[in-house]
Amino acid sequence: MTKIELTTFIKGQASDAFELSLNIDFHMESVKNTNEKAISGVTSGQISLGQSVTFRGKHFGLFLTHTSKIVQMVKNQSFTDVMTKGHFTYFVHQHLFEQNDGIVKMTDILKYKVPYGFLGKILDSLFIKSHIHNFLEERNQQIKNHLEKC
Repeated sequence: MTKIELTTFIKGQASDAFELSLNIDFHMESVKNTNEKAISGVTSGQISLGQSVTFRGKHFGLFLTHTSKIVQMVKNQSFTDVMTKGHFTYFVHQHLFEQNDGIVKMTDILKYKVPYGFLGKILDSLFIKSHIHNFLEERNQQIKNHLEKC
């Protein structure tokens, strides 16, 4: 099992970061470099508790699909999405939001497991973990940039 934890500090309100993180249209805009599109489930606007979205995007030179469902949500504080269909054997992504004196501490905790046993572990350590970390970092930077210029 691999764990990625990433913290981003944003000048603004937790409620705004929370809402923007659940916005499918903003997600697609913020990850243009992977040509990611919502192709089923909630394909635009806000996704909510119990709803799913399937994204199709280009990763490692291949178009891959990934379906996630929002399984936990505390308004303006946290939500968790779980992969229900995709290329991992396990994928759970927690999104946490803490407000403190005009600063939002936005934390991603992603735990996943790749298939293919020993070969999967090698691929994860060589390529997959850094790709996912960079993907999350870029997305969080887009959220930060958007909210701080508003």
